[in-house]
Amino acid sequence: MTHYSPAKLEWRDGQPYASTFQDVYFSSDNGLLETDYVFLQGNALQSRWQTLNTPHFTIAETGFGTGLNFLSAIKLWLEVAPATAMLHYISTEKHPLSLQDLTSALALWPTLAEFSDHLLENYEKLLQGNQALDLFQNRVCLSLLVGDATTQLRQIHGAVDAWFLDGFSPAKNPDMWQTELFQQIVRLSAVGSTFATFTSAGHVRRNLAAAGFNTQKRAGFGKKREMLQGILMSKADAR
Repeated sequence: MTHYSPAKLEWRDGQPYASTFQDVYFSSDNGLLETDYVFLQGNALQSRWQTLNTPHFTIAETGFGTGLNFLSAIKLWLEVAPATAMLHYISTEKHPLSLQDLTSALALWPTLAEFSDHLLENYEKLLQGNQALDLFQNRVCLSLLVGDATTQLRQIHGAVDAWFLDGFSPAKNPDMWQTELFQQIVRLSAVGSTFATFTSAGHVRRNLAAAGFNTQKRAGFGKKREMLQGILMSKADAR
């Protein structure tokens, strides 16, 4: 069984807040729209999935949190991707929410209820170890890797098509945004893989660029001025 330190959660104005990192799980403006703007649009997933000509697609995420990114992604996947293709969603989480807190957080998004119900039914089983969860007639597979992001990514293999670089702000969670994290990201990516992240922190941009990604700044969501997105052009610097 996996041992972990659960998330310490507060509720502020009806929204979950991470006590340990003194940071929000999603934008107070609208977390659902933030996910769509930053991660789904930032990786151009709708157009890529509508024209997908491979039997599978892999997303990897740093920071599962409330599962909002996951649920938004699988909703779009089931709407636009070929019915014969499978989405593999890999996510890391060092401090998972309790089932009770996760249930409360996801109740904020009733439009995702048919998807969140499947997650909640299997959540405690997922936390017991790095197990894969098959959903929607094997059209979606979730692998939740409980532990430090870099450590967990170091143990997996394969090619990731799109990255959701989430987690808490680099200023408040510097342990995650280390150089080796970016080395693991490029190791697990193929040329043409994309990333998107809510942050535009200089050291994040520089590390991604050094790893071979062509990075671009884009207007941020809500109160955030800028965000980053990009595509892997070369693996010359991969380690």
